[in-house]
Amino acid sequence: MSAEHNMALARRILEAQVKGDVDTMDEMMAPDFVGHTKLLPDQQPDREGKKWAYAHFSAAVSNASIHFEDQVAAGEKVVTRFIVHTTHDRGELMSLAPSGKELVYMRIAIHRISGGKIAEEWGGGSGLSELKAALRSREDRARARRAGS
Repeated sequence: MSAEHNMALARRILEAQVKGDVDTMDEMMAPDFVGHTKLLPDQQPDREGKKWAYAHFSAAVSNASIHFEDQVAAGEKVVTRFIVHTTHDRGELMSLAPSGKELVYMRIAIHRISGGKIAEEWGGGSGLSELKAALRSREDRARARRAGS
């Protein structure tokens, strides 16, 4: 596959992940897909674990969008830097009740593509653990205000 094709494939799976489109994710992942980075603590590193995590995330948020900042490809690997915007307003996320807070985080994903499918994925950057800390600190401040009144 060409570098352009591989980059388009990487963008497409990232868009599907952000939207929680597990059917598209399923089509794009190799049967032996391995995810080397967890989105959620209980996530398994296989295809089903990846789909479960993004379905769970998607159920907790609305207004999800992705903006691609940079992308490069060499051989069978694609590196993408992107920003996700969403609102935590639908459901519980990592044991935190919906906050109504806009979540904005930058990520870098590396995909290895084999046979036109995503075979492996690595991620880095500000992620959900930092967002959880920010959401939790907001809840802690609100509890402290209520306790003081």
